Amino acid sequence: MSETCVRVSVIIPTHNEAQAIGRVLADLPCDLVTEVIVVDSNSTDGTREISAKMGARVIEEPRRGYGRACLTGMANANNPEVIVFLDGDYSDRPAELPILLAPIIEGRADITIGSRLGANRNSEAMPWHQSLGNRLAVSLIRPLYGLKISDLGPFRAGRASVLRALALEETTYGWAVEMILKGTLAGFRVVEVPVSYHPRLGKSKISGTLKGTVGAAWFILSRIVRYYFQRRRAGAARSV
Repeated sequence: MSETCVRVSVIIPTHNEAQAIGRVLADLPCDLVTEVIVVDSNSTDGTREISAKMGARVIEEPRRGYGRACLTGMANANNPEVIVFLDGDYSDRPAELPILLAPIIEGRADITIGSRLGANRNSEAMPWHQSLGNRLAVSLIRPLYGLKISDLGPFRAGRASVLRALALEETTYGWAVEMILKGTLAGFRVVEVPVSYHPRLGKSKISGTLKGTVGAAWFILSRIVRYYFQRRRAGAARSV
């Protein structure tokens, strides 16, 4: 897969990200991106208008759910080879897209995850309760699935054919693990790469509150356990 000809669709879920979305879109490397899809959920602050003015294709998705926004973006992508998912709050830096794409383009990965825990991490970017939930999740994934990752960061990419094969369906924050775990169970190569991480622009709808973080953690941890036991049951059925 050549970097110069690969078709890359970037999907950005948004809800009231007017403070950040302009910087996110401006920093995307235009030579690597074929299309940008902003999937907006009922923004009232001008997010949609800013996105459209800067050349993104805006799709309104009134139904709530982070995973639902990502699925809506996938369903509307224009024949991509690689799909990138990126938050609209400027905590991850779009200019680092080449780091995320390199393992896929070079044929070393099917799915890549940007780890926010490297040397370039801003210590104030991730609240303690979000960091704790993240560590708990990856500590379960390692022994249960044999996948050595350090983070469940939202800045991620995957071959479009692989993502379609996984039949992704999570509409909540369970989306954060569904792609990774289903990919691992199906034998696809999941590779983590280091990215920088910064305090978001604007107020977080999830990690900004303890209640939101606990809710997201519940969806993530319950899916980790659910997919594990689904695999166990499937294995037991095949051995009968």
